[in-house]
Parts: sequence; structure tokens; C-alpha cells
Amino acid sequence: MSATVKIDDDMETSVVVVGMAARIPGVADLDEFWAALAVGRDLTTRFDLGATYGVVADADGFDAAFFGVAPRDAQMLDPQYRVFAECAWEALEHAGYNPHTYPGAIGVYGGSGETDHLAVLYALRHRFPEATDEQLRLAGSRDFLTGRVAHTLNLRGPAVTVHTGCSTSLVAVHLACQALIAGDCDMALAGGVTLRGATGAGEGDNLLSPDGRCRPFDADADGMVGADGAGIVVLKRLSDALADGDHVHAVLRGSGLSNDGSNKISFTAPSVTGQAAAIRSAHLAAGVSPDTIGYVEAHGTGTAIGDAIEVRALSEAFGLPGSSPRCVLGSVKSNIGHSDTAAGVIGLIKVVLALRHGLIPGTAHFRRPHPHLDLAAGPFMVTSDATPWPPGARPRRAGVNATGVGGTNAYLVVQEAPAVPLPPDDNRYHLLPLAARTASALAESAARLRTRLDRDPVALADAAWTLQTGRVAFAHRAFVVASDRDEAVRSLTTLAEQRQISVTPPTETPKVAFLFPGEHGPHVGMARELYTHEPVFRAALDDCAARASADLGLDLRQVLYPEAGGEAAAEARLTTAAVCQPAIFAVQHAMAELWQSRGIRPHVVLGYSLGGYAAAVSAGVLTRSDALSLVLARGRLLDRLPESSGLVVPLPEADVLPMLGDDMAIAAVDDPRRCVVSGPPAGIGRLGQRLVGLGLDSLRVHIPSAAHSVLVDDIIHEYARAVAAASLHPPRLPWISDRTGAQVTADDACDPAYWVGHLRHTVRAFDALQTLFDGPAGLLLEMGPGRVLGSLALQHPGYEASRTIVQSLPEAAERAGGAAESLRATGVLWQAGLPVRWSALHHRRQPRRVPLPTYPFQRERFAVDDPASVVARETPSAAEPVSVHPTNAKVANPRTPVEKAIAAVWCEVLGVPHVSIDDDFFELGGHSLHATRVLARLAPALGRDTLQLTIMDVFDHSTIRELAAVVSEPGGSEEAGP
Repeated sequence: MSATVKIDDDMETSVVVVGMAARIPGVADLDEFWAALAVGRDLTTRFDLGATYGVVADADGFDAAFFGVAPRDAQMLDPQYRVFAECAWEALEHAGYNPHTYPGAIGVYGGSGETDHLAVLYALRHRFPEATDEQLRLAGSRDFLTGRVAHTLNLRGPAVTVHTGCSTSLVAVHLACQALIAGDCDMALAGGVTLRGATGAGEGDNLLSPDGRCRPFDADADGMVGADGAGIVVLKRLSDALADGDHVHAVLRGSGLSNDGSNKISFTAPSVTGQAAAIRSAHLAAGVSPDTIGYVEAHGTGTAIGDAIEVRALSEAFGLPGSSPRCVLGSVKSNIGHSDTAAGVIGLIKVVLALRHGLIPGTAHFRRPHPHLDLAAGPFMVTSDATPWPPGARPRRAGVNATGVGGTNAYLVVQEAPAVPLPPDDNRYHLLPLAARTASALAESAARLRTRLDRDPVALADAAWTLQTGRVAFAHRAFVVASDRDEAVRSLTTLAEQRQISVTPPTETPKVAFLFPGEHGPHVGMARELYTHEPVFRAALDDCAARASADLGLDLRQVLYPEAGGEAAAEARLTTAAVCQPAIFAVQHAMAELWQSRGIRPHVVLGYSLGGYAAAVSAGVLTRSDALSLVLARGRLLDRLPESSGLVVPLPEADVLPMLGDDMAIAAVDDPRRCVVSGPPAGIGRLGQRLVGLGLDSLRVHIPSAAHSVLVDDIIHEYARAVAAASLHPPRLPWISDRTGAQVTADDACDPAYWVGHLRHTVRAFDALQTLFDGPAGLLLEMGPGRVLGSLALQHPGYEASRTIVQSLPEAAERAGGAAESLRATGVLWQAGLPVRWSALHHRRQPRRVPLPTYPFQRERFAVDDPASVVARETPSAAEPVSVHPTNAKVANPRTPVEKAIAAVWCEVLGVPHVSIDDDFFELGGHSLHATRVLARLAPALGRDTLQLTIMDVFDHSTIRELAAVVSEPGGSEEAGP
């Protein structure tokens, strides 16, 4: 737990670490890295012949599909870029940011090691007959490391590739800090990567430890151990991070750079003077005294000369006598070896973890100090044991030192993060969305998140906010709604154990229909939780209640949400149309307002009887005030009428009409095979007996009011006066009438006679739903409670499985407050492809970003010099899927000769084994050069001398299905093959 740190003026220009990612030898993630550091484990790998190396697992692996890279291009790419790109993505997710939606400029600063990858590409260029020398250079040169990452991740800040030898990644951090302070970017990624591989690395190098143990500062130190590694930190200005609710891992108070110049014995040798200059300048920039620094993560390579010069430089820069408080000195190279260009940033990550956990790891393999160090004369001490580092009266601080061959030195002052008091979790329901490019990755994401929530006390609101705003909404989607971590863990376990959990939205944003039911399912407590927790819902309902109070002589809120003991009286009031109808209108209208505040706007609206008024408000035909006035008049007048009863008759309307007396009418036609008849109870009873005589079963139903019956004739003139006082407007969006079954015209909407007839005449729900199904709306969102209109839609012959019916509020029988149901509905709509305004779900609490598990890359092996790597598998087994496109729900084999020819050319150019006719060329990793090659090969593949296609045809018709359709066929259209 960090001490409370006051943000003084001297920290205003400080930069903070808000995210981290690394690929470190011997461990799977940062948690495992810290666990190993805390106990002093050696993470290097010993080989059979005695060689030792820090090996990064799966260094040849890459999720090419995730980054939109064609398999053949992935094989050409330097593995250092591939690992650096994955780390960049993981670091941004660890920080809680989606690069595609972040409004500011994100810079990237970093460098990679020198390898023989480009030479191998040239040596094996026969494997890439289509590639030019320039393409090989672009794929294999380290010059393009950061530019490629910026292009791949859509980063619009500076992309600066750094080469300063072993100090590269710490220099990158310094440059990123300066860029943030100068305003060149709003967020920055900084780090480095080295992937040389253990085979042959450092052969003949007399700086390597003969026994394969790196012993920084130890009397037996005899050389380095080589290592691979990668690390990236995400940096922001402190003021921005606090304002944005970021999780601050550490503060970078200041940094310094220098070069040794010629004041040393050789070009490769380190210098006391040069290193000391960088350290002093960093202390000055940070505005801190050296005696406030409790730990220094040294360069510490385990060479006697290098370690001695570094300790002398540190002692000179600190200028403190040996009697001063002891500062611990250590080096991560004792655990993992020397990771070259990545060493500095990995050392920084170690320091950040040490500050977080309040523990300084010991230096592995240390037994006694080397006599050349003269540690007793300065403030430093080295120990193999972990040293507790608890919070104190002043902030804990550390230094990170790095030197590079050629003399570029970097030093960084790191301070513990300021403590930000967080409110306790509120036990409200929260929506946790999960998305991935494949179903298997989605299941793994659920498993990772379950483990994280089960292990750590993460506030559920913060976890929800981070997932909602800090992750890309990939095509395979699932979600969890929970009110506490235990419930979330149980639901995530269910998701993780089911492989078919994903929903893939359509390529185009679907259209939404708002459905407003009539007097169905009103109950005390209806949407109580939404009223309590959702300001938009509450404001709309409060306004309705205030406007209705004078007319009703009561407060609708006391009926909907009575105090304890008042439920029975409230239920009794809800049995009257005068109270029930405005209550239902208020809840439905407030529900519609809530959905629109979440970014869910209707393309079309449809109301059933009483629901027509809330629908008219959403369509802009009536104002809230005028609609409520009509509903109040409607309810008051209907309460004056005698009791009416209803009968569901299993006959078409035309067959029923001759059976009706003058006192009966057809109230609703929900299905052409049956209708609902309304009338006095006695008449309804006689009609029921007549049907029995005909051998037909009928169903007596309760009708809440006498609307849509002959009885309305007695009040119709009074209701017409109420309508005349309302201001009517043309619809602003399609509004389907339950009176006519057709879309309401501007003339009808503005005609008082339409509204008068709406109260009296038959509800034609079947026809209205048919009109709805004739339109483009694929999502039917019912304003509730329950799913009355949704059930009618589901039974309608025009309903298609491609449409989704979504329930906003629970059924009356559930007596639930609506919070969970509305969030589940939000999750379903998001799964279906609708963008959600996530901030609307977090009104009462300012959420913060928290570190959560990052994307589970689905890696395949891409080794340029290994025939067994992924692109060499030319003949996959029959069990393999036809499509390699990870997000496509359709999988269709090419069938016609043209489709087969295009597919063969795509496979050849992109290096993929199979394609579906609905795979997208560019999502498979294709680019303009690939498109040019497709054009060049397609005519011969089709047996043509020429082909009337251009590169724009490939861009505009990017699936095989589409491209085949524009290829001219001699002799007419072509029959599909078997």
C-alpha cells in the first residue's frame, strides 16, 4: 500500500507509468516474474553442453491474424517486431486503453537488438519468390520497429526507433518522457526487445561467464550471461493520469542522458565520469536528494571492470559517505541474464514491481562483494536476501541505471505512486464485456479474468469500466452481469468452460426497433433499481410524476415505489386505469430515455394500445407533457366506464364479426387465425357458449380497461377535446401504427381524429409487426415490463431467426428491480453490434482503470529457417477449418471455377492454406502490393490472356464471392460445381 503522496508543484511535470508488458525468460507474465524475483530465482536455461541463456518461450510464435498480417508476411517479419508488437498491445490493455478509441496522440519509442534475421531472409529468399529486396529489408531491418508498431496499432504520435546499445530501452523511456512533457504526444509506449536466440549467441565472447552464472558485484563475478527479452511501459503525464482515472504504477520523477566521449580507455569501455554525469542530471531534473533514494537497479552485468566502474560512478554522483543510510544495489541480470536492448526497461519494470510490493529483491548468486567495488566507502550495499521496503514518512524512490556500448548512459529516478483513495465497491450490478477475434480466445479471456477476480480485490465497477472502454470490441463477444466478485467469478467460470459462447455481430450496425407494450404486467416496484441508480431514468419519471400529481392528487412515485408497509395500498391504486396508465407511460418513456442515454437510438418505434403514446414521444409526434396529458385523460375517462371482459376466439376476424352483438367489438388482432373480443361480461359469456357449441375452445381473459370496445363511444367526445388541446407533429422517425398496421404518415400523426380512433378501434398488432418485419430493424427492444410484444413477434410468421428480441425489464412475477435485466439487455445489444455509450452506466461513481488480464494471443510458429513453420503446411488435414479468417461467421467453400481460381491465387499470394469465399482479403493480411500480385496471377489462373480488372476492383470487392461476381464470364454465367 503506497503512502499518501502530496502532488507538489515539483511533480506537475512528472511522468507516470500506467501500463506495462514484458516477455521475460523463464516466466509467463509479470506476476510470475515478480514471484521469481522475490525469492531470487535464476530464470536462465542450461543446455546439454553447458551453455546458459535467458530463453524467452515461444519467441517464434505470433498471432498473425490478430494483427492482420498474412502468414507469408509474418514469416518474413523479424521476430523482434512480432514480439514488440504483441507487447505494445498488451501494455496498452494493461493500462486500460483501446488505441482505436483513445482521443489523443500515442507515441512509441523503442529499439531492438542486432540479429542475423535479414541475412537469413536473403539466404532463403527462394522461399519468398514474390518478395523484392526492398520488401525483405522492410521486414527484416530493425530501423522500422516503431514505425511498424504505429502503423499496426493506429498510433498517431511520434514513432522513434532508438539504437544506443544496451541502454536503448532506457534511453527510449527518457525520450518518451521528454516528448510527453513537450506535448508531442498524450501517451507514449517506450521499451525495447532483443531476440537473438541461444544458439550461437555470444560464441567466443570473453565477456560471458564460463560457468553460466551472472554474479553482479560478487567477488566471483566472471562475466555475463546472454538473454532474450522484451519490455514496454505506457507513460502519461501525471496530471492527465490522475484526471483520467488511470492506475498509476510509479512516478518517473526525472531522467538524464550523457555520453562518455573519449574520456575512457576504448570505445567499448564504460566511463565513471560519463555515467556520473547522467546520474547527477537525473537527480537535478527530479528535484530529489540522493539520500532519499533507497534502491538502485544497476546495469550490473557481472563483469569485474564494468561493475567496479558503475559503482564508482554511482558513488561519485550520490556524493554520500559510507556512514549514510544504506542504499541497496541490485541487478535483474542476475536472474535473467543480459537482455541487451531490453535490459533497461526490464530493470525499470522490476523497480516498479518492487515499489508496488514493498520489497527489494535480492541479487541472485551474490555471496560477498568484489574487493574492487569498495562498497564500504559509499552509501551502497548488495545482498542476496530480499529487503523489506515499507512505506515511510517520505516517498520511496529508486534509481535505474543503464549504459551502452559507445558510451550513451541513461539514468532514471522512479518514485512510488501517489495513493488515490478509492470509494468501496457499491454492490450494484455491473456489465463486464469480453471480446476476442476467435471463440477459443474468448473462452481463454473469460478464464483469465475469472482467475484475476478470484485472486485480487478488484472493484467490480473498475473492472467493468476497464473492459468497457479499454478493450477493442472484436467480433466474438460475450458478457457477464454481476453485483459482486463472487457472482462474476461463477459466471466467468461458466463462460470459460463452454467453447461456444460467442456471438458474432453483423458487419453493419443493426437497426433497432423500440417496442412499447400496453397495459401488461404493471406492478409495484417496477424498475425500482433503475429509479434509484439511473439519473436519466429518474429524471424522466420524476418529471412525469410532478406533471401528473395535480391531476391525480397523488405522487406516482409513492405508488410505484412505496415505503415499507405501503405496498398493498399501492397495488390497489394500480388496479385503476387513472393511476395505472400514467404509471406505465412514465416507466416506458423513462426506459426509452435511458436507452438513448446509453447510445441506443431507435430506427423505428411501435406501440401497442397504451404503448402508442410513449412510442409517439420517441418519434417526436408528442411532447412528454402532451402525451402524459392524453394518458391521464384516457385513464380517467376509462375508469368511468362499466366493466369490460375479453375472449380470445380461435377464428379469423371476418368469421367472428357476424357473431358479435351491438355491445361487442374486436379489441385486437394479434394473429389472423384468432382475435380478442371485448364486451360486457354477460355478452362475452354468451359468445363463449356459442363457440363451445361449434366445437371451438376459447379463452376468457382479463382486460384492464374498456379501451378498444363499444363502451368507449360514451366518452369519445370528451377524449376528443383532450386531443384537440395537444400539439401534434410529423414523425421524426418511422412510427408503425397499431391502429392501421402501417407506418404513420405525417397527416395521420397530426390529425386529432387519428388519436380519437386509436382509443376506440381495433389494435392491429399482427399487421403492425408485419410492417416492422418488412423493414430493416434486426433488433427488437421491448420497453417492458416483460416481453409481451416480443412474444407476439416471436410467434409471427414474418419473424426470422436473424432478428434478436431483447427484454428491458423483468416480468412482473420476478419482482426484480430491473438493474440486472437492463444490463443484460445492454450486453445483448452490444453483442449484436451496437456501440454503447459506456459512461452512461457509471453515473454515481467515477470509475478507474485497473490492470486486468490482457488478450490471449493465439500464436502459431513462424520460423523463417524451419520448414515445419506455419506457412509451410501446404496440405492441411481434412479436419482443419476451411476458413482461416478468425472473425468470419460464414464458412463457404469456393464452388465455381472462378471462385476456385481466385482462392488458389489468394492462398499463393498470402501464404494461407484455405480461404472461404466470404473471407476478407485485407483482414487476412492483404495489402496493395498483394492486390497487384493477385491481378497479375488471376488471368493465367483463369486461362485468359487479359482480365478486365483493376486494383480498385480488389479494394472494392474484397471477398472471393464479391470479386468473382465482377469477373466477366465468356459464354454467360457459370454453374456451380459440386
